Amino acid sequence: MINASLLLGLSTGLSLIVAIGAQNAFVLRQGIRREHILLTVVLCALSDVVLIFAGITGVGMVVERAPWILTIARIGGAIFLICYAFFALRRAIAPSGMDSSSTSAPTTAWSVAATALMLTWLNPHVYIDTVLLLGSIGASQGEASGAFAVGAMLASVLWFTALGYAARFLSRFFAKPTAWRVLDGLICIFMSSFAIMLLAPLFTS
Repeated sequence: MINASLLLGLSTGLSLIVAIGAQNAFVLRQGIRREHILLTVVLCALSDVVLIFAGITGVGMVVERAPWILTIARIGGAIFLICYAFFALRRAIAPSGMDSSSTSAPTTAWSVAATALMLTWLNPHVYIDTVLLLGSIGASQGEASGAFAVGAMLASVLWFTALGYAARFLSRFFAKPTAWRVLDGLICIFMSSFAIMLLAPLFTS
C-alpha cells in the first residue's frame, strides 16, 4: 500500500507539474542561460515541497474556506505576470540583451530568487493543484499519506532538476539572438495569457 501510494504521489505530482506554465518557462530560460540553475531548481522544488506538505497536513482546508486568499493571489499574480511579459517583450525587441554567452548582462542571484519565489507563491493555481488537489488525494490515503507526499515531492524535485539542467543542451541553439527573440516572444505571449486566465474568473463568477 505504501509503495502504491508513493507511485500514486509521483505520477499525480508529475501530471500536475509537467505543463507549460510561468514557473516552468522561467526554469527553462535559466537553464538555457546556464545562470543560477541550482538556485532556481532548489527554490522551485523546495517551494513545492512546502506546499505539498501544507496541503496534506490540512492547510488546504483553510484556503478552501477563505476564497478571498485566492482572489488576492489572482490579482497579485496577474500584475506580476504582466510585468514579466513586458520585460520578455522588451528582451525580444532588443537583441543586445539576448546572447546566452558570458558577454550578456548577468542576472543577480537575488533577482533570480525573487522571480522564482513570486512565480510560485503568487500563482493561485499552485494552491488549487498542489495544496487542495494533492492535499485531498494525499489525505484519502490514510496511513499511507506520508508515502504519497514523498512521491509528490519527489516528482517536483526530479522535474525541476531535469528541466533546469537538461535545458543547457539547448544553449548552442540559443547562441543566436533570433532564437532568443522567439523564446522571449513566446514567454511574453504565455505570461500575458496566464495573466488573463488568472483574472477571468473574477469577472465571470
